[in-house]
Amino acid sequence: MTGIRGTKGYVASERFKTVPITVKVDVYSFGIVLLELIFCRKNFEVEAEDKTPVVLAELAYYCYKEGNLDMLLHNDEEVLEDMERLEKFVMIAFWCIQEDLYLRPGMKKATQMLEGAIEVSSPNSFAFTISV
Repeated sequence: MTGIRGTKGYVASERFKTVPITVKVDVYSFGIVLLELIFCRKNFEVEAEDKTPVVLAELAYYCYKEGNLDMLLHNDEEVLEDMERLEKFVMIAFWCIQEDLYLRPGMKKATQMLEGAIEVSSPNSFAFTISV
């Protein structure tokens, strides 16, 4: 039997369960990387002042729900000019990191959403597991 392989924070929750592993574990990892690319931040950081761990997916979802994604952008004027596109990419990332692997899109569908070939809806409910 082999152990779990992967980098902390990028491994889908089903790796820790007794369910079959599917290609959707890669979709989860892609969603985390997409959030990192969007916000130019690591998935997991420790705040210097109080040593509080900050998980990007949790912070991004909180800011998304509150309508404050701009707080994560470090005054990036280019991105701030196209908030609609930013929200679309963030929603795609959220779909990719859903805890329920059956709610995650396949990579083909995720790519089509990024390209604009498929409409992106806001996840109705957002349940995700962070592997830190």
